[in-house]
Amino acid sequence: MRSLRPLLFTVFLVASLLGNGWAEAARPRHAAGLNWNAVTSSNGSVPWNIVLLLTLLTLLPAVLVAVTPFTRLLIVFHFLRQALGTQTAPSNQTLIGLSLVLTYFLMQPVGASIYAAAVVPYEHGQIDAWVAIDQGAPPLRHFMLKFAREKDLALFLEMAQAPRPSRPEDVPMRVVVPAYILSELKTGFQIGAALFLPFLVIDLVVAAVTTSVGMLQLPPVVISTPLKIMLFVMVDGWNLLVGSLLKSFA
Repeated sequence: MRSLRPLLFTVFLVASLLGNGWAEAARPRHAAGLNWNAVTSSNGSVPWNIVLLLTLLTLLPAVLVAVTPFTRLLIVFHFLRQALGTQTAPSNQTLIGLSLVLTYFLMQPVGASIYAAAVVPYEHGQIDAWVAIDQGAPPLRHFMLKFAREKDLALFLEMAQAPRPSRPEDVPMRVVVPAYILSELKTGFQIGAALFLPFLVIDLVVAAVTTSVGMLQLPPVVISTPLKIMLFVMVDGWNLLVGSLLKSFA
């Protein structure tokens, strides 16, 4: 059973995102035992529940990226690579892998809360799958609301024509998720712009020096790139950057 915990966590994380609306729509109308004669209809078509499940599995990677810190982390790492001027070092696979590992590190408390609130009672037969989905949604909603800006939440509440909620727990998931994504994009770009500033100063100084001494045939990037890499390594840049990113989610 322990080997199934990561899978159960993933399924409930995605199902919790869908909110009560989709869960209610997919809830079986009869609570009796499974009728195997109804697995396929008279014309052999697949039931809608199976179609919905396969659709969720297809959207699983995109959904997990949208509701986790993965977006902010990857944007910052790509900005760092552009600022250093190293083009393809580190590679995209390295940056994505690092972002995934840090995402798991940051989301582990949320996953533990979902597991304790939804998966454990479901494993012991205390609740059914749909009640487990309802109980697994609050930890994920609380995490996203913590980093979603009020301006973005107000925008999607207005577009959804939804009444202003009296409590954060009343904000629907279809409002929280896009607001969280927009907030993460803005935060990632803000951190990336701040990363550019020290390296931009080095580029300007090198360009001014090479121009003043008449080295017009030598591109400034040939000199500035090693200097920027040396500076980044000397100040232990990876430790500082990753530590700052993790602290931003504290």
